[in-house]
Amino acid sequence: MNAAVVTVGDELLVGDTENTNATWLCDRLDARGVTVRRVTVVPDEVPEIARVVNEYHAEYDAVIVTGGLGPTHDDVTMEAVAAAFGRALVENAEAAAWLAERGYSGDDLAAETTHLPADCRPLPNEAGVAPGAVVESTYVLPGVPGEMEAMFDLIADEFAGTVTHVLTVDVDEPESALLDRFASLRERFDVRVGSYPGEVVTVKITAESSDEAERAAAWVREHADAV
Repeated sequence: MNAAVVTVGDELLVGDTENTNATWLCDRLDARGVTVRRVTVVPDEVPEIARVVNEYHAEYDAVIVTGGLGPTHDDVTMEAVAAAFGRALVENAEAAAWLAERGYSGDDLAAETTHLPADCRPLPNEAGVAPGAVVESTYVLPGVPGEMEAMFDLIADEFAGTVTHVLTVDVDEPESALLDRFASLRERFDVRVGSYPGEVVTVKITAESSDEAERAAAWVREHADAV
């Protein structure tokens, strides 16, 4: 399963807010075997959000959009997702009923709170108020981290792929000196290889088989100055 993550917010683009939602989602998706192919930050603008959602929906199995839900002037994500699919924003009776069960009346909320894309599947916000939605294979979640995480937990089982196994080996050699051995490693084993230099070079080995990952890591330890 291939997925894209779209995080919405001007505050992310100017650096006022750290994009922890993208990191959290990528970690959870990777743990479920989902390959994240894109992480994109877009401003609070309907055309930009709609364009990216439309493009990624056509290209990937699932799109997760987080941020821009609520009653304020810059909360335009639902409008943009509706536009991406050519749908109207309409009062969602299921979302309204769920909020009523929690003690919220129409007088307590802005009218737009329960306006969702037509024919969507609403997602309850167990940690907040603004509901999320599923439109075809696009999932719209809040931007507040606690709300986003709680809502993702409700749909986590809908994301699945081939779970991979990861091992790391620290090597006390310059990264440039390891290039030939990285090539040999990829030729000998069915693995992906990443290298991350710092005080030492951390070699990251990813494989679908735990045995294959172990064999590749053992080869690195044998053929490099492992720490």
